[in-house]
Amino acid sequence: MIDLLRALQFADGQFPSGGFAFSWGVESLMADGHLIRADWPTFLAGQMEHRWAPHDRPLVAYAFQAAQDFQALMALDQLTNALAIITAAREGSLRAGAALLATHARLGTAGTAAYRALVTSGEAHGHLPVVTGLVMAGAGLDLPTSVAVSAHTTAQALGTAAVRLGLIGALDAQTALQTIQPRIAALIASPLPPLDDIGSFTPLTDIAMMRHPFQAQQLFSN
Repeated sequence: MIDLLRALQFADGQFPSGGFAFSWGVESLMADGHLIRADWPTFLAGQMEHRWAPHDRPLVAYAFQAAQDFQALMALDQLTNALAIITAAREGSLRAGAALLATHARLGTAGTAAYRALVTSGEAHGHLPVVTGLVMAGAGLDLPTSVAVSAHTTAQALGTAAVRLGLIGALDAQTALQTIQPRIAALIASPLPPLDDIGSFTPLTDIAMMRHPFQAQQLFSN
């Protein structure tokens, strides 16, 4: 029961993970007229299927498995950094990872203080998926639960951004999230891809994040 309670704590939108500052392209897509309320369920499903599942999911899982091996963690961090070719996405991942790592270091989660020292010294990057795997392992959760927390917080962050922007209502966000839960559960149970196959394909969202710095009004950092 304690594992379930802890997972609920970490997946809660009020947990100070730093994710509230990022829309991951939603703001620019909306501003440019490429994302409307009716599109939200399909958009969210696409982000989870083509970005979270082939990219974040394996990185979180491999980082979880390497939580006791900082050299392996740093190698995963380097891979994550190399895959983050969009500046706004890379900076968002680093900032969110730093916030999550700082919170868990203050909570005393195993391994976080030592890895945070490596990030602070510049020896490690501290990208969000890698930090997520590390802190979930340090908190004593099992692998499927840890990946589920990653999935929920990713989908929730996108939905929260859309609600704050006025694109959808709170019930729209929850309906879309509930609809994709069976697919997310199947993805969590599926085999991990090899490291060489990790990647994502969300070109419209990537372009939106590249355009974000040029938007006249900005509520979010990407």
